[in-house]
Amino acid sequence: MRTLPCAMTVAGSDSGGAAGIQADLKTFASFRVYGTSAVTAVTVQNTTGVYDVHVLPASQVGAQIDAVMEDIPVQAIKTGMLANEDIVEIVAHKMQAYRVENLVVDPVMVSSSGHTLLSPQAVAVYKEKLIPLALLVTPNLPEAGVLTGVKIEDEQSLLQAARDILNLGARWVLLKGGHRCFAGEENVMIDLLIGHEHIYRIENPRWQTSNTHGTGCTLSAAVAAGLARGWDLLRSVQVACQYVNRAIAEAPAIGRGHGPLNHFVCGPWS
Repeated sequence: MRTLPCAMTVAGSDSGGAAGIQADLKTFASFRVYGTSAVTAVTVQNTTGVYDVHVLPASQVGAQIDAVMEDIPVQAIKTGMLANEDIVEIVAHKMQAYRVENLVVDPVMVSSSGHTLLSPQAVAVYKEKLIPLALLVTPNLPEAGVLTGVKIEDEQSLLQAARDILNLGARWVLLKGGHRCFAGEENVMIDLLIGHEHIYRIENPRWQTSNTHGTGCTLSAAVAAGLARGWDLLRSVQVACQYVNRAIAEAPAIGRGHGPLNHFVCGPWS
């Protein structure tokens, strides 16, 4: 009997469909991966902003994870918006209990506008309990700063932040290029995949567009999808970066604000 690779997203719901659970499931489907989910929060949002958030009880988040893991052979899991310290705690507990190897942690801590989304207590639990379980952590530059206290101003401070995250226990860090543009990077997007012994530089074109809502969610979901398909981490990250870059380049004109990506672009998995 034919089956499909399976992945899970543990994240918030985006009523506008551009980010969160919705973006993750679209990404999984684009990679021909069966998507499952555990919803952490319900947001009221569209392309113009977030207007309300209802956070689910941590016990219900844990129950969703149990229901999926006890029935469906999930090969990779990504986490996104975890909302508060109780949810971070229970997600870390479940990842450890189920011995999840392919865990991609997107530490949603700082909004694109610079607003802090997690309390200091929740950030502490992230650092102590969830990040040590991660195969890969995918912070944007503000989030890397929150995790490490490093002010990222150049490549040296960038690498210092990566080393600090690795020292928390993560096996790899993907420092994304969307929030930085060092000298010479005006027309190129450079993502750095950094491990304890290796640094891989992934380059793609930089697009001038406002249709980038959900980029971080989509990238981490695409990496998880590649891992679920059985690819190694480097290939998963390289293809994920290419996928997101093309999804930005071919983004549809939807909404009056920061629009979504085109999650339906095809790739080498088709």
